[in-house]
Amino acid sequence: MRVLVDTTIWSLALRRRAQDLSPRERKHVAELAALAHEGRAAIIGAVRQELLSGVAGPPRFERLRSILRDFDDEPLTVDDCEEAARHSNTCRRAGVTCSPIDVLICAVATRRDFEIYTDDPDFDRYAKHLPIRLHHPRPRG
Repeated sequence: MRVLVDTTIWSLALRRRAQDLSPRERKHVAELAALAHEGRAAIIGAVRQELLSGVAGPPRFERLRSILRDFDDEPLTVDDCEEAARHSNTCRRAGVTCSPIDVLICAVATRRDFEIYTDDPDFDRYAKHLPIRLHHPRPRG
């Protein structure tokens, strides 16, 4: 099964220094590496844009851009955008606010039967109202 990886996980792996990561964060980075190696890690353009935005200096931007080029964007459709709006409305009716990118991630994942890999606690709230499945790091032995 493919796994749609959120900005929070990519950022731990690509924008943070390994020595600054907590043990929990290191598990996330190891899991992302495993998913990438298995060919299961997926990304959407909005996440790519978030990752590349605010990068300090052109050399770091180009390095990050080059790494991300190994991952093709999951193509978006009109149906994905409409489903994102539906998800947003569902959450709003339940009193849960969500960002447009978060509900787009949820829509893409539900429409393609992907899991979502994130470290953002907002997705736990979304999961109470939307048919999303969250991915968690697998035990390493």
